[in-house]
Order: sequence, then structure tokens, then C-alpha cells
Amino acid sequence: MTADPAEIIDFWLNDVGEEGWYNSTPDLDREIRHRFGQDWRMARAGAYADWILKPAPALALLLLLDQFPRNMFRGEAEAFASDGKALQLAKRALVLGHDLRVEEKARQFFYMPLMHSECLSDQERCCRMFHLRTGPDSADNLLHARVHREIIRRFGRFPTRNESLGRPLSEAEARWLDSGGYSQVLEELAD
Repeated sequence: MTADPAEIIDFWLNDVGEEGWYNSTPDLDREIRHRFGQDWRMARAGAYADWILKPAPALALLLLLDQFPRNMFRGEAEAFASDGKALQLAKRALVLGHDLRVEEKARQFFYMPLMHSECLSDQERCCRMFHLRTGPDSADNLLHARVHREIIRRFGRFPTRNESLGRPLSEAEARWLDSGGYSQVLEELAD
């Protein structure tokens, strides 16, 4: 059975929507795992590589590789297993201008693989994309992109992933997490 890009996009943009994107529940995580787990495995193996050639299928591919695993494998290393592939494909999609050929609320998902990268240059590019290619309705996304960039500037990685990935926590990271972590940086940059 072949995945349907339109079904993936409709599910994420309309069924899940903004509330579910940033405030997931165990039920939503299970639903995504049940409905799209096999599609994620196939996408990760390269089965849908040609989807990158057109804007809507490229968006669906990025959702499969970048967004869905964060739900399907929450708290596990596998949540980040397709990040590299998603990042590579997102960069290609941006070169092709696909992000500018979808509705604005969907555009952010072309930039999320950059935001999820632990490379500072990807973080810089993510901030530029949100600044240059989204409107005022995406100001909150730009703020969160800046927070991600600041965390990478400070630590060179996302300390919140350490436990899932089996990485040791540095003393500085432990202090940061104990003092509020992400929300602390969000508060600093929002002022």
C-alpha cells in the first residue's frame, strides 16, 4: 500500500491542527503511530524519494520524516532517527522553492527540520526562513526558532534529548534544565 500525500497533509493540517502540533496527547501519538508508522518506515528507507519533486508531496514527506516520529516515538531515540534525512530533503525543497508554493500555515514544516538540527548554521537558516518567508501570524514560530538557535549556541546540542539518546548530561546542561531549560530561554528572548 502506497501512502497518499494529500491524506498525510489533511490529517496534520486539519485533523490535528495547531493545538495538536504543539500540545500532543498519548492518544494522538498512538493514532499517528498506528496510521503512519509503516509510511514513516518506508519514507525513511527512501520509498517516497520522488515526493521531493513537487511542493505538496514534499511537505507530506517532511511531515512523515520530521514531525510524525516525534509523536510516534516520544521519549525514545527513534524520535530523531530520520532527522538527518528530513534535514537533507528540507534543504532540497527550499532550493526548489516548495515552501513558497504551499499555504502559509503549512510553510513552517519546511523549516522545522532546520529547527530540529543540532547544527548552528541550520539554526541560523531556520531563523532567516521564518523571518523572510512567513508573515506576522508566524511571529511565535520565529521566537521559538530563536530559542532553538540560542540553545544550540550555548550547548551545541539540545540537552532535552540527552536522556533519550543515551548522552551524558554536562553540569552546565543539568543546571540549565534545573533552572527552567527551554522556558527560561523563551522568557529571556520574549522580553
